[in-house]
Amino acid sequence: MAPAFRTRLPDRRDAALVVLAAIAVNLIGAIGVPFTATESAWFAALELPSYYPPNWAFGVVWPILYAMLGAAAALVYVTGRRRSGDVDDGLGVARNVRVALGLFAVQLAVNVAWSPVFWGLERADLGLVVLALLIPLVVATMAAFARVDRRAALLLVPYLAWIGFATALNYGIWALN
Repeated sequence: MAPAFRTRLPDRRDAALVVLAAIAVNLIGAIGVPFTATESAWFAALELPSYYPPNWAFGVVWPILYAMLGAAAALVYVTGRRRSGDVDDGLGVARNVRVALGLFAVQLAVNVAWSPVFWGLERADLGLVVLALLIPLVVATMAAFARVDRRAALLLVPYLAWIGFATALNYGIWALN
């Protein structure tokens, strides 16, 4: 694996891009909100695992994670833009950035697909399949981000941990019902 590039702290324009990316990823993540129906008859009838957190926790955790995802993607973009002036650095920077952001987009689309599958279709089993696809995509995204900017990869660690917890929750719901 190629070493991560040394990067400086973002300037004002880059900081604004980080903020805009955090907002944009939150807006994309919000696509699943209309499908989330914790008051639905289907969800009310489910037996939940003992480790299921209060519903308000999801409304706190997800915006923070989505902001971190947006910041991470922006860091990869900014680092790639800074390095694009290096005509021949032998590291394939432009390709690394494209791969990293492409993986990011795919994993984000799979993430957003979970809500319509679990809540909309009322299918805990298929929700588990979506999460089983998401975990390796997040790991691959982290690896691709690390090739460009290690800070970006580290910003995805809490997200991966939460996806693991969400998978345990989804499995618990499926197993109990």
